[in-house]
Amino acid sequence: KGCRTDTALDLLAEMKAAGLQPDVITYSAAISACEKGCRTDTALDLLSEMKGRGLQPDVITYSAAISACEKGGRTDTALELLAEMKGDRLEPNVITYNAAISACEKGGRTDTALELLAEMKGDRLEPNVITYN
Repeated sequence: KGCRTDTALDLLAEMKAAGLQPDVITYSAAISACEKGCRTDTALDLLSEMKGRGLQPDVITYSAAISACEKGGRTDTALELLAEMKGDRLEPNVITYNAAISACEKGGRTDTALELLAEMKGDRLEPNVITYN
């Protein structure tokens, strides 16, 4: 996993060095690679860099960043990203909620996890097996 993360980050660096501008899909893929490689800080740095370049993260980007926070034990940051996402008028999907709920569970925030589950249902999203794990 770590090698693939490094490869993804190397490709992103090569792309920038060649004068090519990464788009939302490119950043989302790199953030997702960081999540899989347990590189939370790098994922958050990429999210910040992306915004600094004037790119608007989408649901996939936020979901990957929230998942990275979940893996890195950054519950508060995961919840901040969820709130930011909603502030940007993006609707979380099942994957987004699952990552945030898991972050809460790992961070010992059971009440918040249950609130998110209720919110998810209120948004007419169907919890799945991952939601209840």
